[in-house]
Amino acid sequence: MDKFEKLTGIAAPMPLVNIDTDMIIPKQFLKTIKRSGLGVNLFDEMRYDSEGKEIPDFVLNKPQYREAEILVAGDNFGCGSSREHAPWALKDFGIKAVISTSFADIFYNNCFKNGILPIVLPREAVDVLMKDAEKGSNARMIVDLEAQTVTSSDGEVFGFEVDSFKKHCLLEGLDDIGLTLEKAAAIQAFEANLAQSRPWV
Repeated sequence: MDKFEKLTGIAAPMPLVNIDTDMIIPKQFLKTIKRSGLGVNLFDEMRYDSEGKEIPDFVLNKPQYREAEILVAGDNFGCGSSREHAPWALKDFGIKAVISTSFADIFYNNCFKNGILPIVLPREAVDVLMKDAEKGSNARMIVDLEAQTVTSSDGEVFGFEVDSFKKHCLLEGLDDIGLTLEKAAAIQAFEANLAQSRPWV
């Protein structure tokens, strides 16, 4: 997956609480095992009406937020079932960071495995960033993973905590497969030694 270092982008405000994974990507779109192609169905039931037409008032349908790369959300984002399709859909749409006061544990961990940075901040900080996001495409936030900071368009800086191992994986663009491939030489040496010591296996 792509390395995540420093992101400067448009932030979309989504102040709803308890946005669950079925809202992020409804169950009818879970048939695929591909990580691509789900962005068009992100928040499907909120983005489109019963005839499949865009609902103009939904934030990601507004012209100023169509290129959003950051989502500022309400409490308990990503709750509900543990579907990995939720971060797949966010990433395919173009969302690279989600800011909230809290996340569901499984969703939070799935984000890191799919190249998305979930950022937990105090409510006061999220409120400031939510208002900043409401300014539209002229207000760009900066998310610096190395420094562990989010900077508003007005220059206000908020620090966040992140697990050092998860941070390393995002900075280096390593998912579970990438982590395994880092040990490729050791694995090959083990297999070669095993073939000599136990050729019957």
